[in-house]
Amino acid sequence: MIKKVLLTLIALQAFLFAEFQTISTNDMLELQKEGAAIVDIRTPGEWEQTGVIPGTTKIMFFDDRGSYNIEKFMAEFTKVVKDKNQPFVLVCRTASRTKVVGHFLTNDMGYTKARELGGGIMFGWLNENRKTVK
Repeated sequence: MIKKVLLTLIALQAFLFAEFQTISTNDMLELQKEGAAIVDIRTPGEWEQTGVIPGTTKIMFFDDRGSYNIEKFMAEFTKVVKDKNQPFVLVCRTASRTKVVGHFLTNDMGYTKARELGGGIMFGWLNENRKTVK
């Protein structure tokens, strides 16, 4: 009986929580054309170093020391992603911070269409010789 309840809860959880997905640069560009927000969560120094993907909104999550302010981030984020069902793509340097933030937004905050750029700006975008803006 306990196994049945646990299996039911696990199955129910899969339906209740949206899946956070990693996408390619081409998929990201398609979503951007369809109106999805592109949110770069890196630090200002990183934005300056590499530039950002055209059409990106810059909202730092982790600072240079790894600290964060969820309230400040969410205040800015909700100005860009106004609905929990609105598609958006997170971008960071190599797609490690976006995994943390994406899972937080999906599992804890209830966003249903969260994506990350696979490889981040370094191994996803710049590795394909795509342009950035400062």
